[in-house]
Amino acid sequence: MAFLKRLLEAHPLLSAWLALSIGMVAIFLWASRDAALLPMQRLALTVISVIVAGLCVWIISWE
Repeated sequence: MAFLKRLLEAHPLLSAWLALSIGMVAIFLWASRDAALLPMQRLALTVISVIVAGLCVWIISWE
């Protein structure tokens, strides 16, 4: 547990990116469960969600 705390304190932007990515992918998968998407389309949109989460964290860090 101490290792996880040190990791979060040492890399706050990466941990924010990870948390936001997990949330965005979970919401995307839940919202698109009834959509007729091919597996590669679902994978592409998941990757795009992770990239957008990274951009959001990067923009927020500009302060």
